[in-house]
Amino acid sequence: MEYTLDRRRRAMTVGAILMLIAAGIVILSLNTGSIRLSPMTVIQTFIGKGSPDDTMVLFEFRLPRILVTLLAGIGLGISGAILQGLSKNSLADPGILGIHAGASFGLILFVTFFHSMNSMSSLLIPFFTFAGGTAAALLIVWLAYDRHQGFLPVRLLLIGIAVSAGFSAISLFLSLSLDEQTYAFTARWLIGSVWGRDWIHVYTLLPWIAFIVPYVLLQSKSLNAFSLGDELAAGIGTPVRRQRLLLLACAVALSCASVAMSGGIGFIGLVAPHIARRLVGPMHQHFLIIAGLVGLVILVAADTIGRSIFQPNAIPAGVVVAAVGAPYFLYLLRRTK
Repeated sequence: MEYTLDRRRRAMTVGAILMLIAAGIVILSLNTGSIRLSPMTVIQTFIGKGSPDDTMVLFEFRLPRILVTLLAGIGLGISGAILQGLSKNSLADPGILGIHAGASFGLILFVTFFHSMNSMSSLLIPFFTFAGGTAAALLIVWLAYDRHQGFLPVRLLLIGIAVSAGFSAISLFLSLSLDEQTYAFTARWLIGSVWGRDWIHVYTLLPWIAFIVPYVLLQSKSLNAFSLGDELAAGIGTPVRRQRLLLLACAVALSCASVAMSGGIGFIGLVAPHIARRLVGPMHQHFLIIAGLVGLVILVAADTIGRSIFQPNAIPAGVVVAAVGAPYFLYLLRRTK
């Protein structure tokens, strides 16, 4: 009992620290960019005393972009934590397993029909990406399932890489038929650029995070049971097959909705759960929300770094995340041999 209370207090302390770090990065992000706003200007603009130009920069360009990265970071971090818990594979990640590639395929289909993501049709983007991500996830699960041994998590990584390559090839083929302007947007999206995000994108992503994340947190005990193995999980009363499918659907939905609005950003779903597990331990009721906060910090920091350090040329957040995430993935791959 005392051990559980200590873990809970530690999780609350770590969560508070991460929120303070995130708040500091957000404040810095509001001040930086191609048009710099001083801290005092930001405060004056928030209370309605800023100039029309400052108001437009802050509320029409900068704030929606930051909110999208906040929400997407949470979604990607928790999605990765779910997949690692379900598969018992520390290398599981929505990008590595091919779910992002399926989501990219869904977005290519969307822009083929609508040619834009800035109108009210943007509300449909997560449904297209969710359909593509679900197709990839079902294909991976089907290929990783053995008739005699059941679901084999050990196959996930290799199958995910193969499925990702297949969907990426199809997406590239379809993108060749797009006009020049739509192709340029698609190319920026695929490398994880959050440039040009508007309030419609915030409103589109918010419900997916607001409804799915609380449900996943309520199912944290089921994820703890899966870590014991399917037989023991079933023995303590966990409906293994139903809970696995529901939680897998939640992971795919969080990942695809986040990718739909933030672009093809990988490795957050891999790195965030590992950092969270080191900070607060392996119990999912403690580290799920921490994984989301770590993902939030990573993505907002990556976007801020890409916009501020490399001026006047902004570097997409996906490139900054990959620069850190790829070496970490290789480190994990070597350590798990």
